[in-house]
Amino acid sequence: MKLFAMVFPGQGSQKIGMLSQLYNNFFQIKETFLEASSIIGYDLWNIVKNGPKKTLDKTYYTQPALLTSSFAIWKLWKDQGGDIPKFMAGHSLGEYSALVCSGILKFSDAIKLVIFRANLMQKSIYSKNGSMSAIIGLNDNTVIKICKKISKKKIVSAVNFNAPGQVVIAGDKESVIKANKLCKIAGAYCIIPLSVSVPAHCSLMKPISKKLSNALKKINFYKSNISVINNVDIKIETKPSLIRSALTRQIYNPIQWKKIILYLSKKGVKTFLEIGPGNVLSKLIKKNIKIISSASINNIDSLNWLKKIKY
Repeated sequence: MKLFAMVFPGQGSQKIGMLSQLYNNFFQIKETFLEASSIIGYDLWNIVKNGPKKTLDKTYYTQPALLTSSFAIWKLWKDQGGDIPKFMAGHSLGEYSALVCSGILKFSDAIKLVIFRANLMQKSIYSKNGSMSAIIGLNDNTVIKICKKISKKKIVSAVNFNAPGQVVIAGDKESVIKANKLCKIAGAYCIIPLSVSVPAHCSLMKPISKKLSNALKKINFYKSNISVINNVDIKIETKPSLIRSALTRQIYNPIQWKKIILYLSKKGVKTFLEIGPGNVLSKLIKKNIKIISSASINNIDSLNWLKKIKY
């Protein structure tokens, strides 16, 4: 078996009609969405299939939709005879998907957790006044210094270190706009405002972390042969208390995606499979490491990787 890792996307990868081809051809996809719908009390697939986009893009709906999509593909992968990876990692919300697919966290518990997490984020006092932007073309330190300069009065910080020359910032709307302008002056060749109002992974989210921590204490975590690398510490934790701590801190600390990919590369991983809608992570991985193989598994054609992954 080849040494490979599976990675799971976070918020921003959602799209109306995602997984439709798989849903129409494999019972595992339908089954998983039905299970999710029975837990959360509304027809999740109907929102994924029909939208409207404004609804699917709301954190409350996006997070369970992405978790369910990734878990459904994972179940299909296994039933089709796919090999089991040695490592898993998820970007932001995707960390919950990795924990579920590894068997560390039950799907039913994870759905409830991400709904709770989404509600906390959406009801935060900063959810209507927050903003996030992707800064393309500047190194990490330059973006960090710009954010610190502005944060003397209000909050804005670097929150996603995704790839060389690609950093996401978050904070209150006014501060993010100021940081965007300064980053442009500093040489950023592209600034992309993200379609989210919640300033995720920055200190503005710290006040809600206690409630998330309390919810996590009520959830059981299990042992697994698959190692999951967390977003905050870039570590593989096996103790439930340490996994809970990492998930709690993740909500107000930066996502260290670049370091996660480099960590896995040093472990000998040459192939990355993105399990979920879109191909955001596959593209980021190729920006981090040139001599690797990465692909997104989310339609019938991509299931051909079942054959490629074997010697």
